[in-house]
Amino acid sequence: MRFGSLRTWGRPKHRRRVVTPLCSGTIGRRVPQSETVQTGNVHLSRRRKLDLLIGLGALSAPAALTAFLLPLWGQQQRYYVFLYLGLVAVLGTIFGLWPALVAAAVSFVCVDYFFVLPYGTLSIANPPDIVNLVVFFGAAGLVGAVASRRRREQLRAEALARALGEANDELVRLNREQAAAAQAELRLARTEEQVRSLQESARIRRELLANISHDLRTPIGTILTETTNLSAKHAFRDGLGPRLEIVAGEARRLAAMVSDMLDLSRIDVAALELDMEPINLGDAIAAAIERLHVVSPARRVVWNAEAAAVEISADWRRLGQVLDNLLANADGFAPANTAIEFDITAEDGRAIVRTIDHGPGVPQEWRQRVFDRFVRATGVAGSGRRRGSGLGLSIVRGLVEAQGGTVALEPQGTGVGAVFRFTLKLAQGAARPVSS
Repeated sequence: MRFGSLRTWGRPKHRRRVVTPLCSGTIGRRVPQSETVQTGNVHLSRRRKLDLLIGLGALSAPAALTAFLLPLWGQQQRYYVFLYLGLVAVLGTIFGLWPALVAAAVSFVCVDYFFVLPYGTLSIANPPDIVNLVVFFGAAGLVGAVASRRRREQLRAEALARALGEANDELVRLNREQAAAAQAELRLARTEEQVRSLQESARIRRELLANISHDLRTPIGTILTETTNLSAKHAFRDGLGPRLEIVAGEARRLAAMVSDMLDLSRIDVAALELDMEPINLGDAIAAAIERLHVVSPARRVVWNAEAAAVEISADWRRLGQVLDNLLANADGFAPANTAIEFDITAEDGRAIVRTIDHGPGVPQEWRQRVFDRFVRATGVAGSGRRRGSGLGLSIVRGLVEAQGGTVALEPQGTGVGAVFRFTLKLAQGAARPVSS
């Protein structure tokens, strides 16, 4: 008969897997090997203590039964062997094979020494002694083997139940992660749909703005042509000429507004056609001043031609548009008897142009929105000229940034009004300007 050893009795043959609880915040964490070894050592120490206690119980149980039976000492001593057999069977059923064998050996010694003639001796010479020995060990082996097998199956079933529980916990965790991922994906899909909707709305708005601007340019151009021709030929009787000039002026203003809206739509879709080339900054400023004097002949503009004699990389037409809008803004808000100033410097390969007026400046509550579209500061005293559409400074920002520059409203200083600064790259090999 093959007996199980003390070290391996009642233990499953598979390696125990350590699983961290879900609430510990270590979901999906791989358990370190050192932690697994430490847990295995603790389990082995507990197993040894339990085996030691079972062994002591197997030794002491027959001795306790003997101590109970000795004071009785009656005529029924030959039946005591059945009590020991029952004790061996109980120990084998509960604890397995090796405790049953230990209890059988101790029971045989107790029965042979205390209850079999001659008393007080250990002998296996008589047939009853041999029968007792065979019966004890046979019963112990049979009951212990069956109990050990049942114990192994029970432990295997418990291990399988634990594995199933761990697998179920893992499935629950995966289900939670999958549900969270599905919710995140749903939120992302909704966000993408909102972004597409906003993009589509912006596209439709830009197309509508571009179409309207394009469609308005033809009739406005016709109005300007006809009114100019009629005014030049003096085809109308006295009194109609000034009125015709008013119509022509309003048509020009409307044409400028349509042109601004068209430029904004091109800036939005990055469809500006730029002809970047080396440009003399002084020539661009002088041309812009001449255009300003057409509509505002009395406005003085102070600038240093020597400081502006530098070449920058820009588009001539778009740079002129930037300067025109800045001069028109300063002319609209500065008192009529004050001058507009240009200050030109250079830093780190860039030309820095400041447009300075002596008007009331930009109120604090409007400074963050001064470059937004259709923004016109209210309650600010100016020169009394007709206000623009609120697109000029927004176009300035778009055109400057499209040419690789920057634009900003500087803090208001003492004795001056609004100070707008824009920068553009110097052309390669350009001379450094002198501060005005």
